[in-house]
Amino acid sequence: MVNDPIGDMLAQIKNATLAGKSRVVLPHSKLRQRVAEVIRQEGFLESVEKTGTDPKSQLVITLRYNGKEPVITDIKRKSKPGLRVYVNKRSIPRVLSGLGVAIVSTPKGIMTGREAKKLGVGGELVCELW
Repeated sequence: MVNDPIGDMLAQIKNATLAGKSRVVLPHSKLRQRVAEVIRQEGFLESVEKTGTDPKSQLVITLRYNGKEPVITDIKRKSKPGLRVYVNKRSIPRVLSGLGVAIVSTPKGIMTGREAKKLGVGGELVCELW
């Protein structure tokens, strides 16, 4: 059993990009799907889709490449089950001077740090990627 499903998902995406794989297949959950959708909307993933029926449904994530180079350079999990990291709207980090993305879980849903600042909300800093 996985204690940190988001951390596991991010590690599998990172390992697949380093190995040159084209896609990652994971057990489906709404949280994983929403985090993957935010990453896709920012242009780091090609597609995210749910396959199968609900007790055994899977999340298929297709990775994006520029030629043979992966678009995702690195992913860092910030808030972990043993140490949660919360930020207010003023302390949401800028990743690589705006080239990367911070993903924040807010009361209004999971979104990028930029969107959270625009809406004036803070929350749990899930991860940073570039």
